Amino acid sequence: MATVGSRIVQRPRLIRRQSREALAFYLFASPWLLGFLLFNLGPMAASIFLSLTKYDILTEWKWVGLRNYGDALIGIDQAVFWQSLSVTAIYAVTSVPLQMVGAFLVALLMNQNVRGIYGFRVIYYIPAVTSGIASAILWKFVFSMNYGILNYLLSLLGIEPVPWLASTEWALPSLVIMSVWGFGGAMIIYLAGFKSIPEQLYEAAQLDGAGTIACFWHVTIPMVSPVIFFNLIMGVIGSFQVFTSAFAMTGGGPARATYFYMLYLYQVAFRDFRMGYASALAWILFIIIATLTYLTFRTAGSRVYYEGGKLS
Repeated sequence: MATVGSRIVQRPRLIRRQSREALAFYLFASPWLLGFLLFNLGPMAASIFLSLTKYDILTEWKWVGLRNYGDALIGIDQAVFWQSLSVTAIYAVTSVPLQMVGAFLVALLMNQNVRGIYGFRVIYYIPAVTSGIASAILWKFVFSMNYGILNYLLSLLGIEPVPWLASTEWALPSLVIMSVWGFGGAMIIYLAGFKSIPEQLYEAAQLDGAGTIACFWHVTIPMVSPVIFFNLIMGVIGSFQVFTSAFAMTGGGPARATYFYMLYLYQVAFRDFRMGYASALAWILFIIIATLTYLTFRTAGSRVYYEGGKLS
């Protein structure tokens, strides 16, 4: 009876303590929750509504249903829509693999125990934290046809100057080259993945007769496959949202050769004030990115190894 009575007495205390802990949780989480509701969920809900309307900020909105989506996909705006989407897709297909391979190789170099390695890590990481506009202006000078350092180096090899940003053939490849320069963020993540691999795995592989290449393929790659997968997902998402480089360097030209999807969306919204149509473009982009992310999980997820097994 005494034991039962003590449990009855302790139960209200336990409930009060749990209530205080729950209250403390919601108090500490309330700034984020309010920020999410006001600055994320609210605007998202508003953009869904606006995507079904004709709205130019200055006049009252008019309900048009799915017309904005139809205008983009098969209607009056389909030519510009599909061109901007194709330019963005080409950029994604070319820039993401180059960034991933470049970041991976540099991370391997930065994983060596040599003198001054910390300074090199900082140098390679600096472009990742540099302002996008500052980087664009810098690379605009690099790609200059008359006084750019890149054409100067080509002239030393006897190669004629290339109109990098002024040519429909070279403008998009120029932005791809520029994108590879900013792989510092992915490099740091790869480096963290390399540092997390237990040395015992390499020792066990070497005892079984594995050489350097075998250790790389059968130990390093599987152990950092979650990091590779993460960088792939983030690279795909980021490549479809590229904006700053084209906005600051080419304005989408020449002849819309660098007319990225986000630049098209920006001009529709803030130059033409077609907010309803711009909202529809934003949600189409969301569906595209969500679909690509899902397909990436379905196709590459089976090749990602965690301590508990493969990612299903």
